[in-house]
Order: sequence, then C-alpha cells, then structure tokens
Amino acid sequence: MATSKRCLWEALNGRSEGSGAETLVLAHGYGMEQSMWDKVVPLLAESYRVVTFDWVCAGSVKNEKLYDPVKYSSYEAFADDLITLVQEMNLKDVTYVGSSMSGIIGCIASVKTPQLFKTLILVGSSPSFLNSDGYEGGFNRSDIEQLLSNIENNYESFVSAFASLIADPSNEESVKKYEEGLKNMGGEVGLPLAKTIFYSDWREMLEKVETPCTIIQTKKDAAVPHSVALYMQNKIKGKVRLEIIDTLGHFPQITAHLHFVQVLKAALGS
Repeated sequence: MATSKRCLWEALNGRSEGSGAETLVLAHGYGMEQSMWDKVVPLLAESYRVVTFDWVCAGSVKNEKLYDPVKYSSYEAFADDLITLVQEMNLKDVTYVGSSMSGIIGCIASVKTPQLFKTLILVGSSPSFLNSDGYEGGFNRSDIEQLLSNIENNYESFVSAFASLIADPSNEESVKKYEEGLKNMGGEVGLPLAKTIFYSDWREMLEKVETPCTIIQTKKDAAVPHSVALYMQNKIKGKVRLEIIDTLGHFPQITAHLHFVQVLKAALGS
C-alpha cells in the first residue's frame, strides 16, 4: 500500500460510479458508513460521477490503526484526509455532499483548498452542538456529558437509544442502518469521536467559507435544530440556499431519498 498512488483512497474503501462530467463526493457522518448513500448513488450515477468512501472512524475500514484519537481530535485531520482523497483522484471543482459532521469537514477543506470545490451540500450539519448565549446548538453541557457517559459505560444501550433518537423512529430502515453503523464503529472509537464532535465549535470558520453552499435540513432533526441551519445560512460568506425536506430525523438520504435527489439536482442546476 505504501507504494500506491491512491494509498488513502484504497484504505478508506473508495468507490466511484457513473461517468458524468460533474463529480459528486459523498461523505457519511458519525456512526455511519458509505452504505448510507446506497439508495441515492444509483440515481445520481445516471447523471454524475459519484465518489463514496469511509472515514477512518468507520467500522468498515479494515485497518483499525488508521483512527488515532489524538490526531483526529479535530475536524482538521478529517479535512486533510478529504483533500488528499480528492487530490489522489485528480479531481477538482467537485460537488461535495457532507452528512452531519462531514458538512463542517467539507467547509474546512474548502477554506484550505477552494480550487478543489465547486459546491458544498451540507446535510444536517452543525458548527457547534452546545447551547451558549444567543446560540441554540441543541444540547446543554449536561446533555453532552450524559451522552458521553452512556457511550463509555453501556455502549450497547447507547446504540439503541441514540439510533432511535437521531434517525426517524417511524422509519425502521434508518434506525436499523444507524444501529449497524454504530455497532461496527464500536465504543473505543465512538467515545473520543463523540467528544471531538460535541465539543467542537467551528462557528467563526463559517465566515471564511466562500464556496457556494446548499444546506439541506429535515423538518425535524433531534441532532440539529432548525435554528442551526438558519445560523449557518446567515454566517457562511458565500452564496447559500436552505432547503427543507419533508421528512423526520437526521438521514433524509434514507428516509426521503427521492426528494433528496431532487433537491440535490436542483442545487446543481440540473
């Protein structure tokens, strides 16, 4: 692997489908894997080249040593991996679709290397989950501390409760998919990564994002309240559109995949 020109691409299970002129790069969030995009990839591949991969934190990544909790204690390391992946594939002007934490990772990468990104699609993303004066992130510090305690002390119980909370509890497919991803990830990765996510604050970075963005939000998301989407819309420096999909939970690409693809294609002007 050390001699491969696509070292990280191979390590992170990179896949490419379709042969359109435009390239979409799809990135999953906490506790998920690239399989979360399975319902939309075939539809998108009819018109675009579609690239998917697994972050180092995913249970589907074979080399468990890739995830170093110290290195990945900041989204910066994930953003560097994203840039490396895009460069290994000799891509530029890509449309990046980031789910949850991956949306903010994409924003960071676009600030570092704006020439690589044409458009950012931010799906259920948040620059900060912690409530503070004048900002509703969705969680009090005590909520986060309890969540972390649950991960540390009873991961199996956490998986079941968190999946039902974050996915649409009325959509069995999304809950099951999230449970499987969380189980595959495991608590040894889940705990430090949750600390990275829930204690991060990237609000100031948004004012540096000049790449055009579309924010996709469901009508009710337990992880990311509507106020966060409005905050991001107001703070991102570049052109921003906010699209609300009529579904519940954190995963519209699963619970409302046809509408999701429509919104995505509209954002791309096709």
